[in-house]
Amino acid sequence: MTPGELLRDARKRHGVSQQSLATRAGTTQSAISRIEGDRVSPSIETLRDLLSLLGEDLTLGTEARDWGIDSSLIRERLRLTPAERLDYGLAFAGQVIANSPNVRREGGPR
Repeated sequence: MTPGELLRDARKRHGVSQQSLATRAGTTQSAISRIEGDRVSPSIETLRDLLSLLGEDLTLGTEARDWGIDSSLIRERLRLTPAERLDYGLAFAGQVIANSPNVRREGGPR
């Protein structure tokens, strides 16, 4: 959800017009319209202040990103001895090379 959508939804939930919110905030109706239309991006502080005037709090948070890495596979590989890891890595590299479209093959086109 964009900052403009967030503000517009909150304003409408509280039945407040753009003009009324602008008056409370000491700004113009067109400034509120530009924010709600995502033509300008307000600072977090401005958005927080506008939402506060509507009786709402802006909450920000974070979530861990899923990098698509299977940590169980990493733990599994770390249980291998260094020699086993090297063998695994060489076998994997061999598969990558064998399946690469950029590798020249004997008798194949250049």
